[in-house]
Amino acid sequence: MQRMCYSKGKMAGLLFLIAVTQFVLCMIIAETLYPGYSVSANYISDLGVGPSAIIFNSSVFLLGLLLLAGTYLQRHTPNLKTLNILLLLMAAGAMGVGIFTKDYTLPHGAAATAAFFFAGLSAITSFKVLPKPFSLISIALGAMTITALSLFSMGMLTSGSLTSTTANNSTFYLGLGPGGMERIIIYPALMWLAAFAGHLLTKQEK
Repeated sequence: MQRMCYSKGKMAGLLFLIAVTQFVLCMIIAETLYPGYSVSANYISDLGVGPSAIIFNSSVFLLGLLLLAGTYLQRHTPNLKTLNILLLLMAAGAMGVGIFTKDYTLPHGAAATAAFFFAGLSAITSFKVLPKPFSLISIALGAMTITALSLFSMGMLTSGSLTSTTANNSTFYLGLGPGGMERIIIYPALMWLAAFAGHLLTKQEK
């Protein structure tokens, strides 16, 4: 029986792919099990304090943990050092979101912002190690995340949501609502991470 052997890069890719897949599926499940939940009017973080909180919080923490493990496996890859640092910060932010729910306003907000920001920055930075056209697509996806995060932050500031327990609407959300704009932040980053995982899994070892 032939023994299968995977490089650390491929193992990292597998962990990243599992991280994205389980998070997306668990978020959909958490939304479905939350009565009256609106992807437009509710924050994503509302899932962490609702009836499906255990599903969402466990999933986002696992997202960060798997990212952390994958980053650790690539720690000695010279051309990935900068990207690994950014992924590490993204992982820490995701784990922080899973630990500090929306009820813990300051640490939760800081963790979520870190996860969003460093996810977008990771996508943009990865262009240095990716072939075209994937490198250009990564820049575009990262820019979408950073731009949406900026609009979301401005919406939070102008709508008074920073000092409120409810999600108030703002013109900065472009008609999508706070939850919709949050998803424009996170989905491009998750798309990039899944594609980057595929790149690591199919990359030819030298």
